[in-house]
Amino acid sequence: MRSFTQHAGSAGLLAAVASAFCFGGSGPFAKPLITAGFTPLQVAWIRLAGGALLMLPFAFRHVSALRRAPWLLLGYGLFAIAGVQTSYFAAIASIPVAVALLVEFLGPVLVLGWIRFVRRRPVTRRAAGGIGLALAGLACVVEIGAGMRFDALGLLLALAAAGCQAAYFLLSDSSAEIDPRALASYGLLIGAAVVTVLARPWEMDWAVLAGSVELAGAALPAALAAAWMVLVSTVLAYLTGIVAVRRLSPPVAGAVAFLEPVVATLLAWLLLGERLGPWQLAGGALILAGAYVAQRAAPAEAETPLVPESGSSAR
Repeated sequence: MRSFTQHAGSAGLLAAVASAFCFGGSGPFAKPLITAGFTPLQVAWIRLAGGALLMLPFAFRHVSALRRAPWLLLGYGLFAIAGVQTSYFAAIASIPVAVALLVEFLGPVLVLGWIRFVRRRPVTRRAAGGIGLALAGLACVVEIGAGMRFDALGLLLALAAAGCQAAYFLLSDSSAEIDPRALASYGLLIGAAVVTVLARPWEMDWAVLAGSVELAGAALPAALAAAWMVLVSTVLAYLTGIVAVRRLSPPVAGAVAFLEPVVATLLAWLLLGERLGPWQLAGGALILAGAYVAQRAAPAEAETPLVPESGSSAR
């Protein structure tokens, strides 16, 4: 029995790491498509529509979820899927991938801000310390003392992604009732439907996919970058995240998910040549530390788990 439990734990940990790697690769593979001529909305649509199509079997299998929790699925699709992805892809069009993702990971901090200033409930010193760490890290990442090094609109869009992530966290207290595969599949379907209206894919220049993009200094087919986003950064990412939560626990899987910005930073450096300076690296470490503390503290404050049962924070 102990051997089986250890094996399950090891498999779950590997799945959680794989999920963080897969999710972390979405930005580095999406940005070249934006540079090649697609808009951020169009790239988001490619990812969501492709992922929704491949996840359809899970949607058919769990159709009862529509009757059991329609508002949860709608909130997940609007905020965790459509809102996060469109804001994040729009942000990386003008700021580095790693910076956008680090800012997005302020979601747990925004949840605590909502609890304190909107619900007017006190937060513990530990939670306040996490907020302070994260805000100090944000100041370092954007080099606020040097007059904001990065594009202001890009940073605002990254904050919008963090806000959408926080909105889903606040809705996630009822997600335990829904199979994570249903949550992911219907979230992608709803998100794809919403983004379809905004992206107008029938007006896209599909010839871009027949061309090439530059990754790691080499020309690669644009269709390959799109396929990575759909197959690896969406479908495989969600499926491995589901396995992680089933084999581990949501808190442990959520903790491993903090590897995602690290993966994104490394891939953006290797594939796009985007390097962070010492201040950004130090600030990123502070943001992740503060967000982690906030994530662990918030359930005691709000009785709301900050790690959905799907094992992802809607990346």
